[in-house]
Amino acid sequence: PLGQMSTAVAPIRAFVRTTTTPTTPSARVSRAARLPIRAAASTMSAPMSAGEAAALPYTIAPPAHPTYSIADAIKLALEEDIADVGDISSLSTIPEATVSTATLLAKADGVLAGQALCNQILAAVDPDVTVSWSKLDGDVIRKGDIFCEMTGKAHSILRAERVLLNFMQRMSGIASLTKAMADAAAPAYMLETRKTVPGLRLPDKWAVLIGGGKNHRMGLFDMIMIKDNHIAASGGIDKAVANAQNFLKEKGMDGVKIEVETRTMDEVRQIVKLLDDDAVVTSAVSRVMLDNMSLDDMREAVALIGGRVETEASGNVTLETVHAIGQTGVTFISSGALTHSVVACDISLNIST
Repeated sequence: PLGQMSTAVAPIRAFVRTTTTPTTPSARVSRAARLPIRAAASTMSAPMSAGEAAALPYTIAPPAHPTYSIADAIKLALEEDIADVGDISSLSTIPEATVSTATLLAKADGVLAGQALCNQILAAVDPDVTVSWSKLDGDVIRKGDIFCEMTGKAHSILRAERVLLNFMQRMSGIASLTKAMADAAAPAYMLETRKTVPGLRLPDKWAVLIGGGKNHRMGLFDMIMIKDNHIAASGGIDKAVANAQNFLKEKGMDGVKIEVETRTMDEVRQIVKLLDDDAVVTSAVSRVMLDNMSLDDMREAVALIGGRVETEASGNVTLETVHAIGQTGVTFISSGALTHSVVACDISLNIST
């Protein structure tokens, strides 16, 4: 247990934030609202304690989840690094009272993500560490930028170092790729998928928002997605939709939406027929996925659906293909690559004194 750690190692503290739940992407918004990336001033903000910084309002709020706790994720990340022993490298080489100043250096261009999370990590380790930032979540960082300065006990900074860098480098990599894809996809919106690191779904999806994308469903609990296997097991698209509508009615889940996956134009026609049949309940069907379709089929499908519901393109989405897909008229483009194949943004922490 952590209670057996050396007294020289500060206990982990949990900081809970209250946030405004972001709305589910359903209506188009301005490009500026969709892409919050901005250039930032190069001057550092006034120093404040990590405890105070962790309590500041988010620049870009994380998505909502009914059971996930960012504070718990931070606690687990810190605990796996020190076990029930502590940071023996620092404990053995640096006097406990040593105070140091460290900086965060961008070693590659990208979009910063994880700045607010960094404040929370530092606060969980030692709320008395002071931090100053010249960049915030969503800001562009350039190779060579020093965008954060922190001062406090060397033990505290080094204990937080790897955890904050792991989160920030991954999140910044996701945000950077999302920004590139979102720019290329316009006027369509970029979505991620559930192909995230186990235990890190919320930070991964948060990084997508910071990069200017939108969030797809958080998990299996907040949206019904009728895919090919559901259709096959239930006996067809019509039966799958009917079963899903009945389930939502029986459970009183009025706000939950249904997305139906299609792979062929024949399946698109089946969905349109259901949507147009007054005798069939399709009130929860809000989106049709066009999976691995050609560009010509996507255009035809969008025209056939005719704005009845949203459309989502999926499959073979890369930086090279996303622009052409975005010009087909689809509402959304989803890409698992935003989170499952991301290249971490190179950032380092350096102690100067």
